[in-house]
Amino acid sequence: MSYLDKDALKVVGTRPIRPDGVDKVTGRANFGADMTMPGMLWGKIKRSPHAHARIVSINTDKALTLPGVKAVTTRADFPDIPPEKRVLGAAPANLWDLSRNCMAKGKVLYEGHAVAAVAAVSPAIAEQALDLIEVEYEVLPHIMDVEAAMAPDAPILHDDIFTAGIEPRPTKPSNIAKVVRFAKGDVEAGFREADVIIERRYTTKPVHQAYIEPHACLVSVAPDGQTTIWSSSQGQFMVRGYTSRIVGADIANIRAIPAEIGGGFGGKTIVYLEPLAYMLSKKSGRPVKMVMNREEVFRATGPTSGAVVEVKIGAKKDGRITAAQTVLKYQSGAFPGSPVQQGCICGLAVYDLPNALTIGYDVLCNRPKVAAYRAPGAPIGSFGVESAMDELAHELGIDPLKLREINGAKNGTKAAHGPTWVNIGYQQTLEATKAHAHLKTSLGPNQGRGIASGYWHNAGGESSAACHVNEDGTVTVTEGHPDIGGSRASMAMMVAEVLGVPFETVRPVVGDTTAIGFSASTGGSRVTFAGGMAVTQAAQKVVEELKKRAAITWDISPDAVEWKDGKAYPAGANAGSFEPLDLTAIAGKSARTGGPISAEVQINAQGQGPGFATHICDVEVDKETGQVKILRYTAIQDVGRAIHPSYVEGQMQGGVAQGVGWALNEEYIYDKDGKLENPGFLDYRVPVASDMPMIETVMVEVPNPRHPFGARGVGEVPIVPPMAAVANAIADAIGVRLRDLPMSPPRVLAALDQVEPMRQAAE
Repeated sequence: MSYLDKDALKVVGTRPIRPDGVDKVTGRANFGADMTMPGMLWGKIKRSPHAHARIVSINTDKALTLPGVKAVTTRADFPDIPPEKRVLGAAPANLWDLSRNCMAKGKVLYEGHAVAAVAAVSPAIAEQALDLIEVEYEVLPHIMDVEAAMAPDAPILHDDIFTAGIEPRPTKPSNIAKVVRFAKGDVEAGFREADVIIERRYTTKPVHQAYIEPHACLVSVAPDGQTTIWSSSQGQFMVRGYTSRIVGADIANIRAIPAEIGGGFGGKTIVYLEPLAYMLSKKSGRPVKMVMNREEVFRATGPTSGAVVEVKIGAKKDGRITAAQTVLKYQSGAFPGSPVQQGCICGLAVYDLPNALTIGYDVLCNRPKVAAYRAPGAPIGSFGVESAMDELAHELGIDPLKLREINGAKNGTKAAHGPTWVNIGYQQTLEATKAHAHLKTSLGPNQGRGIASGYWHNAGGESSAACHVNEDGTVTVTEGHPDIGGSRASMAMMVAEVLGVPFETVRPVVGDTTAIGFSASTGGSRVTFAGGMAVTQAAQKVVEELKKRAAITWDISPDAVEWKDGKAYPAGANAGSFEPLDLTAIAGKSARTGGPISAEVQINAQGQGPGFATHICDVEVDKETGQVKILRYTAIQDVGRAIHPSYVEGQMQGGVAQGVGWALNEEYIYDKDGKLENPGFLDYRVPVASDMPMIETVMVEVPNPRHPFGARGVGEVPIVPPMAAVANAIADAIGVRLRDLPMSPPRVLAALDQVEPMRQAAE
């Protein structure tokens, strides 16, 4: 059944109050660090002070004799994972790498790498015990920069990693873990056709997801192995699956209960603490709670990659692009797995290119293993491509928006990475941009305007849902995805729409791993799409059951019953003359008509719709200080169908704010010894409310026909264009192109100081 007719919808598209809102604003909601249990111990982690070193020995004897210490764990307690079990299903994570990231084996590979952990009766005693653990290191040369790590003579992190993706297979180990390549047409021929060719190099720094809530968990292992894990994560099934394999436990013995999550943005799609807390609880026989402090979050959890992006574009004088080539070099951190493939895909996906080639390198270095960050990889690649597009427009004397119209992807375009686009709304975002009042606003001195576009492919995948009708006619819907962006509300809205009941009568619940079937993690902008399909199908099954129950009551065939506006009606005069039965009436008689009314659905959702956006940014640059002020920002995006428009707008605004931080201030700063110098929000500068104007949003709705309500993911697309939009606006404001992020005041000032003598000489 399709609900694509927007005018017929009564609940979807409205803006009800979120079901979890009151608990969160009053402090009643339980997050990972809020959980307690009788007899609970506190766990703390001993971390490496070195960026790269061999572990010669670890002595925990003194720590174990400290009164109040109940357990100590090291790598020796963890099983090695055999090669055939190192990849879990279709997940991208290599479990052996993940295990060694949780607890170092043989070598430490970045400052902050865990080498031991303790459990004690208080946090203070646990901290004391850490100081008593004696670790002897043999310090090794370290490498931090992505291009330096690619050099033939660079210090090698892993002697068992040989570059994948090239033939013949190398025989010498390398820090280049993987090479990816996408090609379309003949780029060399395309460049020969071009009237103008530009070649540019752009760089970005690692940035953290900067979620407010640090990683936290409470793990209780019973004597018989039955285990309960409470933790904040983006997927309780992920926590169960990864933890069980890292510690060598049966999945059936672990119950993972999702706490509320105080921000994730991709950074909580893997585990850091749960396996360590499991081992400490198993050894001590008591529950163990572990909570990272902010410094640990920065030193030991995944930022996204720093990168080098090289872009070459050829075009005719009329603006038509004849060829595009990109080379992306991404830091993966201590273990393979940067999002370079997504960067390769997303950077060029916005355009209809006859000839294209993109090559990506996944590069190891002595930094924390990168983790997903909102549209992983896409903002970095798009920063390069969208900045180069602006530079190309300047070279050709063509309006940047017009250049995108000429070359923009449309239905029927074959993307450089393979798929042919259908039902996409990129051109509609350009039309909405062109019509927006923002472009008609005049600018003052030292002010500039930038435009950039972006793409994210979105995700589907495995989702489970259950819909239960309670005896009073209210409804409970249980699904398996942690709510990180208002998904409880959207799930309840879709169920209410299908059943024809008020939103307020539907209670959405995020089930633990024993309460609902397997569901993939909240990530990839998949929940409203895939989870929404599951809850919709469950609600549709309930409707069919309600029709059967009405048929039993009326003693007619179920085919002679229709469900409309929350009530059962005879389907025409031939079915008989009966008073309509609403949900409450049918629920009240359920014991006499067959028992409880409920339905469960498990799906592997396909057909997610890709997302496209175009952003407009106005800035003002203070030439005395180099400070960049965002004056106005408009985000225009194809959102498919906005199930809850307020939360769609919120996703768009949040992505912009994070992208602006990435563009202007955020970066990891390391000293010469590979030690992080800014592991806290005092020195790692994220945007605050006073840094941003009210971000304007325009929702273009091109419904995704593969979803019953037309939904497509919206949460990741809005972080893709901002870095280039800001860079393009700065270039417009001061006539100086900054190609290295962040464009912080010292860098802006340095660029201005470099150009000013040249201008004076020219005058």
